[in-house]
Amino acid sequence: MRMLIVEDEEHLALGLRFNFEAEGYEVDVVNDGKEGLDLIASAHPPIDLVILDLMLPGMSGYEICEQIRLHDLDLPIIVLSARTLSEDKTRAFDVGVDQYVTKPFHLPELLSRVRNLVKRRRPAQRTVVEGGDRLEFGSAKVDFKRFEAFMGDEPRRLTPMEMKLLQLFADNEGVVLSRKELLSKVWDMDPPPETRTVDNFVMRLRKHFEIDPANPRHFQSVRGAGYRFVR
Repeated sequence: MRMLIVEDEEHLALGLRFNFEAEGYEVDVVNDGKEGLDLIASAHPPIDLVILDLMLPGMSGYEICEQIRLHDLDLPIIVLSARTLSEDKTRAFDVGVDQYVTKPFHLPELLSRVRNLVKRRRPAQRTVVEGGDRLEFGSAKVDFKRFEAFMGDEPRRLTPMEMKLLQLFADNEGVVLSRKELLSKVWDMDPPPETRTVDNFVMRLRKHFEIDPANPRHFQSVRGAGYRFVR
């Protein structure tokens, strides 16, 4: 399993490399975003997971993630950052980060997160709807592979996390999914129960695809249980 670490703090990058290589991973380390993107594009064997900082020279971690998600929705990305504000975490999830780990961190926890993401990468690549990588419901048409969505003839610009949530709903059509389950499978997180992350993202999908978002037909709330997607 090949891992890329994008980190400009040399002592931290070397420490991570040492510990992950001791766990049997093949590790590449770069200190800026452009070099990291070039390596992802050219690597053989390909990169299986990326760990990156947000504050990097030349290109921020947010920008790196956005560039990665233009071509690969499934590549696991973990952010390591000293930024602890909810706004920073929300922005990171919006651009497609899978996990957000704040510094200082405990190495065993980071190792566990990496193992879990690697296990989930292969199932996440399976076809999520009948007929391939496309989903049609109501007036909506979605192509997961091409990362395109339309409502009628009008394009809808979805963030990577919105697309990932939609994939999960499509894969579980008609099934009630709890907020806890959605948080675990889409964001791989177990935050306090008062978080509104899931509700906010479902509202975004309704605005994208419901004719009347206030009275949703496809993204239904199930009181006390969670959400259900129906075509």
